[in-house]
Order: sequence, then structure tokens, then C-alpha cells
Amino acid sequence: MGMFTGRKDKRERREPVLDFPAPASGIPDLRLGPQDRAGGPVHEDAMARRAEKRSGTRGKTRKAAPGKAAPGKVASGKSRKATGRGSRDARGGRRRSSRRRRSFLGRIVYGSIVLALWGAIALTGLVAYHATQLPPIDRLAVPKRPPNIEILANDGTLIANRGETGGRNVAIHDLPAHVPQAFIAIEDRRFYSHFGIDPVGIGRALITNITAGTTVQGGSTITQQLAKNLFLTHERTASRKIQEAILALWLEQRHGKDGLLELYMNRVYFGAGAYGVEAAARRYFDKPARDLTLAESAMLAGLVQAPSRLAPTRNPQAARDRAALVLNAMASQGFIDENRMTNAMARPAALNRPLGPGTADYAADYVMDVLDDFIGAVQDDVVVHTTIDLGLQEAAEASLIGELREQGEGFGVEQGAIVALRPDGAIKALVGGKDYAQSQFNRAVAAQRQPGSAFKPFVYLAAMENGLTPDTVREDRPIRLGDWSPENFSRDYRGSVTLREALSLSLNTVAVSLGMEVGVRAVISAAQRLGIRSALQPNASIALGTSEVTPLELTGAYAAFANGGTGVMPHVITRVEAASGEILYQRVHAGLGRVMDDETVGKMNAMLHDTMVAGTARRAALSDWQAGGKTGTSQGFRDAWFVGYTSALVTGVWIGNDDNSPTKRASGGNLPLDIWARFMERALAAEYPMPLPGADRWLAPRDPGGFPPPMVEHGPVPPGTTGGIAAHEGGFDGLPPASVGIPPQQQAEPGFLGRLFGVY
Repeated sequence: MGMFTGRKDKRERREPVLDFPAPASGIPDLRLGPQDRAGGPVHEDAMARRAEKRSGTRGKTRKAAPGKAAPGKVASGKSRKATGRGSRDARGGRRRSSRRRRSFLGRIVYGSIVLALWGAIALTGLVAYHATQLPPIDRLAVPKRPPNIEILANDGTLIANRGETGGRNVAIHDLPAHVPQAFIAIEDRRFYSHFGIDPVGIGRALITNITAGTTVQGGSTITQQLAKNLFLTHERTASRKIQEAILALWLEQRHGKDGLLELYMNRVYFGAGAYGVEAAARRYFDKPARDLTLAESAMLAGLVQAPSRLAPTRNPQAARDRAALVLNAMASQGFIDENRMTNAMARPAALNRPLGPGTADYAADYVMDVLDDFIGAVQDDVVVHTTIDLGLQEAAEASLIGELREQGEGFGVEQGAIVALRPDGAIKALVGGKDYAQSQFNRAVAAQRQPGSAFKPFVYLAAMENGLTPDTVREDRPIRLGDWSPENFSRDYRGSVTLREALSLSLNTVAVSLGMEVGVRAVISAAQRLGIRSALQPNASIALGTSEVTPLELTGAYAAFANGGTGVMPHVITRVEAASGEILYQRVHAGLGRVMDDETVGKMNAMLHDTMVAGTARRAALSDWQAGGKTGTSQGFRDAWFVGYTSALVTGVWIGNDDNSPTKRASGGNLPLDIWARFMERALAAEYPMPLPGADRWLAPRDPGGFPPPMVEHGPVPPGTTGGIAAHEGGFDGLPPASVGIPPQQQAEPGFLGRLFGVY
């Protein structure tokens, strides 16, 4: 039996018509009759009254519109029915539309609240996670600043700063006000207002960057930058930014604003190896930070954004343009007035001096090499006082660089070194190459090269100590030692010559014969007593300088001739102080003691002086000064030397190529001699001339022409040797060294130096 008998049209349907079966007899019929069904006039009137009640109009009578029944009256016919249905549909539509709008807005608000809550939970979790990747807050501490080593010349002038930072700490209250103000103006204008993170600054930077279409402004505060510099790497990741923010909040809690700003200015990088405002002021303007002008402060503050790109040593125009932006920012924020800004822009900061090869970096490097011998590892800032004379340092640089520029290419020479000492061993100038920026290898102290004939004075010293004199005669003739036959460069032989002539003219045959006469070990002992520390090979070729030495040790050994017979230890440090002023090291007089007696000193000075006036070095004779010295050239013209001295200064010069390739006939008698003479004329200009110790007694009268023209001092390489004129070991078999005595006053010295150098 069907349940549904039919459906009215949608517009007329009020309720379903159900065709239930008639009830059984005796049971009341409760089915609805037609009069009870919806849609009749009574029903419509009831519906209207209910609508009026809901709208608050029940009991009021409104005038009916034309063609419509007034409210409260029963409308009849088709018009009343249509009117009721239309009014109801309109009101229902409005209610449904309002409900839809309220529902949509509600969903948005609700969704936003839920999203915000979940975002906050996620952010909290993210921050908590990254916080766990940091050290515990109770154990977190600002890392100790790496120590700075401030190296001063003998007059207190700064030579260089060494260490990771390149400068010492400065207190903010010791700086002019415009220095910290410049950093605040360009890096963090709300520094004194925010709590370590600046939401306003981040928003401003975001808008600026979106407008510009590129990143032109950062949102990091000074505190955030400090956190990054102290604790984090420089990688650009979200994780690092979160950790940076956490650490910035911690720093703000631990340090006051001035303390944070001071930390920042002492740790930030300014380019050119300078960390901190003091190092940057010294590096770029050669002055302490307390003396910085407004224009200089603006330039330094501007470098922080991109120190490598903006460094005035690399891009001076970009540095000036950036400084102008800083000055504008300072004026707009009220730190300076328009007049000061205009004046600073009209006179922009400029480097105090050009930086390049003319620096004392080689000397500073040597100071660092030996510093730990005196105070151990450096833990805190120290000040090192040195023997370096900046006037002589600059003269040495100018002489070496100038002569190499003028003559180096013609002689096929790429590099050189020069060392100047006082006769007591104090290093006054040290240049380890022609251009520090190009090569930091310090040839003055680290290059092991063959000295050639510049080693011969030790052979003659051993002979003088054996009782010979400058006027002792020996034969200049061909000799043969096993398979080796050393020759003079000219292959000419003079026959009988005095030792002063043989040394002055650098005769190879006489030097080798003399070395064998006095004994190779006596020659080695003499060299080591005077300060040669490099390993010396005990063979006959040692007389021709085949064992390698450094320029510093060879020059230091000659100092004993200049000072009257006292061996010296070349030194560069006189005092080391802590930043507080505590003295950590003070040099006391130290040396090798007496290494020659007065008579031997006089003999050696007379012979070496003859070399300057009539021998291989005569073109470098100094006016008004007695000078001594010796040229040296290694086999194949690979090394050329001249070491010369007066009673006031001892100077050694080496030139050659780092790859040990031959030069174009550069010898000790040309390019090194010119460098030495150029330097000594300038270095001695303010000195009072003094004679060489003991030389006058042994100086020989000579004809105006002096000795015959000098010869170049080297011969062919013997078989089985490496890199120079070395003896064949078999040559010793039939020629054992002669047993040579040493004057009584020298008997104790070999034992002392044996303990010092390991030679007995």
C-alpha cells in the first residue's frame, strides 16, 4: 500500500497528503480534514499575526497599500494569498542573507583565532627548540676578546697591531660623542628605545626593501649584530636569525646600552684586517680612535655594512659616498646640525698615508716570531717596545725597492732583503722583500742562501787567530783537492800576494788553501763564535761560502768586527708590557761575550777596510767614514751579497730569486753594493764619523791607484756537489786539517759556544 498518494506543485504544497486507511470501528478518526490543512485564509492570517508579533507591530493598524488588505484584516481571494506569500519570502530572504553574512564573518574570525593560536604554539615551539641548541643561559658568557699585540718603534710610534683583532679595546667614555653617534645613526636609530629586537625597524626595512625592489636596508639591531659577531656564524638561515634574536634579548638583560655599544664598536669588522674602532682608526688614519674627526667617524661607521667592498684602501669613492649617508642620517636624527654636516662633507676623510710596499710589516712579523720566547703564549693585550727606527726602516725600504725597480729587471733579480743593526745587535731596520702585499715570506730572517765569498772573513779570522797577519804572504796558484780544482774567476793567478790583497780581491785559491791550512773546524768555530747558527758543512768548500745562512745571522756575525770583538745576538724587543702597564719582560744586556782580542779585531778591520777602498767593494766607499765589508756571489750568479759596516751601523744586503734561478750576472760587487751604499749614505747622515776599532794600526800605505782591479769571487762547481762550489769529500783523504792553535784568551770560548751550538 502506498504511503504517498501525490505531491502538490512546489508553489502550492504546504504539507504531504497522506492516504492512511480508515480507522477500525469504534476508534476516533484523528486524520486531518481539509479545513485543518495549511494554506487556508485562517492559517494565512495566523501567519501574518505571528510575523507582526516578531517585528513588533502586533496591535497596530497600518493603512493598507492600494490593492492590499490592511494588516489585521483578513484578505480575501487570490490577492491576499499572494500578498502573504511574497511578504514572507522577502523577509525570509533578508534573514537568510543576514545569517549567511554573519556566518561567513564568524567563520573568518574563528579561523583567524585558531590560526593565530596554532601559529603562536608553533612559534613558541620553534623558539624553544632553537633555544635548546644554544648553551645554557646560566653558562653563557661573552667570549673573551682575542688579545692584541701593539708593536711600537724605538720612539713609541706604532709600527703595527698584531693578533686577530688588530687593535686594543677602547672605552666608550674615552671617545668623542660623534663616534658612537655615527654608528647609532646609520645602524640602529632606535638603539636606546628597543629591547634588543626592533619591530618598528623591521617593518620599516621591509617596506623600504619592497619599495626599492631589492635589499637596501636591514632590520637587525646593533644588539643583534653583536650577538651574531660574538656567538654565531654568518650563514643566512631562519634558524640563525631565531638564535640571534634570543641572544639579543639575553645581551640586553646582561649589559646596559652603553656597555653593548662599547662591545659592538670593539668587536665589529672594518675591513683590511681591522677589528674594532681603535684598530680601524690606526689602520686607515694612523691615529687613535679618541682623535677621530666627525668625517673620519662617519667613514668608519659606514664601513660596517660591507667592510670588504667599502674599505677606503680598495674603493675610496664608495667609502666617501657611504660616509655622506652617515652624515645625513646624523643630521636628520639631531646628532649634528646642518652646518657641521656641510663642513664634514666638504672635507671628507682621507687616508693618512698610502699603504703598500712601504710598511714595516716584515719587522712586525719578526717581532711576532720571537715574542713567545720571552713571555710565552699571549693571553691578554700587550705592548711591545722594539729597537726599530722608523726613519732607518723607511730608508732601507726605499733603497731596496728603488734599486730593484731601477736595476732588477736588467740583472734578472726578483727579490731582495736588507738588515741593519747597531754594533750591539739592536735591529734598526729589517726588510724581507720588495712588496709585503705580494709576498709575506721574510727573506731577511728565513731565507737560507749561500753567502759565497761573504763567508771568507771567517776563514781569515781563523788565520789571524793562528798568528798570521794581513801582510802574511801566500801563493795564488792553481790547486787541486781530490777531483776538485778551485779557480779564480779570471783564471789568472798572481803568484805571491799578501792576505790583505787576497781577501780584498776575493781570490778563491788563497781562501781554500788558507782554510785547509788552519783547518775546516777552526773556520766553523770562528763563524759560530761570531753568531752563525745555521749548519755548516765541514768540507774544504766552506771557505767559498757553500753552506747556507740567513741575512740576519750573517749580518749579526759581522757586528763583532764593528764593535771591537764582542759577539752579539741580534735582537728586536726591548720591553713587553701588559695593557695595565705591568712589565712582562725587560731586556738586559746579553750577548756572546768577547769573541776576538783587540789585535785580531784590528787586523780584520784593516783587511775588510781595504776591500772597501781598493777591492771588490771599492765603488761603495763612504765619504768621511771608515767602513769595512765583503762582497759575495754564489755559483751560477744565484745569490749576490754585500755585508758592510761602520762603527755606527752594520748592514747586510741579499738579492736573488726565490726559485733559486740564476740571475743575469748579478754579483756582490754591483746591485747589492748599490743598495747598501744608497741606504748607508742616508742612514749615517746624522751620525758623527768614528774609525773602525784597531784598524789604523794595520792599515797599509798604498799607491793612489790601490790594488789591481777586483775579480768576481767564484769558481766552477766541483763534481758531486749540489747548488754551489762544494768540495768532493774524497779530497779530504790526503789533506787532513792542520792543527791550529788559538790565542790563550780564546781557549775558553769554544767550550762555551760548543754548549750553545752543539759544536766541540
